Amino acid sequence: MTVTSAAPNEITLLQPDDWHIHLRDDGALATTVPHAAKRFNRVICMPNLVPPVKNTTDARAYRERILTALVASDIDASRKDAFDPRMTLYMTNQTSANDIQEAAESGIVQAVKLYPAGATTNSADGVTDIMACAEVFAAMEKYNLPLLIHGEVTHDHVDIFDREKRFLDEVMNRIIREFPTLKVVMEHITTGDAAQFVEAQGSNVAATITPQHLMFNRNHMLVGGIRPHFYCLPILKRQSHQEALLAAATSGNAKFFLGTDSAPHPTHKKEAACGCAGCYSADIALPLYATAFDSVGKIEMLEGFASRFGAAFYGLPENTSTITLTRTPMQVPSYYPYFDGSQLTPLMAGETLPWSLKA
Repeated sequence: MTVTSAAPNEITLLQPDDWHIHLRDDGALATTVPHAAKRFNRVICMPNLVPPVKNTTDARAYRERILTALVASDIDASRKDAFDPRMTLYMTNQTSANDIQEAAESGIVQAVKLYPAGATTNSADGVTDIMACAEVFAAMEKYNLPLLIHGEVTHDHVDIFDREKRFLDEVMNRIIREFPTLKVVMEHITTGDAAQFVEAQGSNVAATITPQHLMFNRNHMLVGGIRPHFYCLPILKRQSHQEALLAAATSGNAKFFLGTDSAPHPTHKKEAACGCAGCYSADIALPLYATAFDSVGKIEMLEGFASRFGAAFYGLPENTSTITLTRTPMQVPSYYPYFDGSQLTPLMAGETLPWSLKA
């Protein structure tokens, strides 16, 4: 990373990757794919489509739809050439060891995603008994295919703000004990408990952190009226947890790296009586992260988090291209045009960020 001074007004980073993104499918791809491709080289694409991406055949077909949308977009040719969507399989109760072997040998499937059934958007096909998946976990261990986990229990009697901590205690400890060399990413962690848990494990356990969980807490979502565009799952937690995540992300610990969990929903479905969970950030993620890191005086730690640590965990080479962020205010768009004439409202829509991408 290049910085211009002790209190930099400009930083140049190796091109970042996004190790957790939702592009959705069909008409949504015309918006989400160019946004992602302009900012990131590699992206790990979530498989919770309708129907889900359950096997390598599904993954190949989904990747082709993404690349078709990329070709049709008007972004710069160099960004089209650099963009590499990496696929994931959606683990179900029917996933087999043969599915894992085929995925590992495909060259396009980067990991397998575990959603506890009912945990988030389009998770109805998720796993109902995680510890019944021992054969699948063993195959993933054998073929060095990482397990990406939405780490929450889904029991109705467990408070929504406690579900991540309960998952650590009741599920994660057991998975790690029984499969000690399995590579695991705790996705979009939201608590100091999760950060401490990841820090305490071996090098095979890591975590992604979103911009919203670094910048906001549940007061931002609830005080003064419900703000639906801050609603995501796992839900925003207390300020103390936000501060713990900022400390982890800016620490230089290679276990923590960038995963936006950018999740598009049409504005009319977010701003509804039963609004969808998810924050859309792909196009503005890097200024958001820069703002978060700079808020604690750690802008110089951004490159490791955004550009180096994830690649190292997945055993992939670092990117060689660069991007430059400048301390120049930018106004977040109020919305983006979306498919079927709808609109897509980003995180912090209409607000001003202190950092922007240099053209």
